[in-house]
Amino acid sequence: MALKTGTLKTGITVKTISPSGQISLGKKYAGRTVIIEESEEGKWVIQTAQVIPDNELWLHQEPFKSKLESAIKRIDDRPFQETNLNQFEAEMLEKWEMKHQQKLVKR
Repeated sequence: MALKTGTLKTGITVKTISPSGQISLGKKYAGRTVIIEESEEGKWVIQTAQVIPDNELWLHQEPFKSKLESAIKRIDDRPFQETNLNQFEAEMLEKWEMKHQQKLVKR
């Protein structure tokens, strides 16, 4: 008995591998990254996955992971407040001027 491509009642999907070795998982998974585990010859377990680029891995490791989680919690715990941009600009300008005046005095 030959099986054609389709879904069986057990939730198992029967697919045919193309001559080039490809198999389609359907549009639902288009563009997704997957992990394919070959547990034995001809037996695969396919799982969707998210990959962390090497240059971003440090964000997911200690001590930075805890620091980042803490910062996000602080942001979530504080309600947003409207900023008076004119006042903010004046404060920043004042700080900048004080810093640069100190440098001039030291010379």
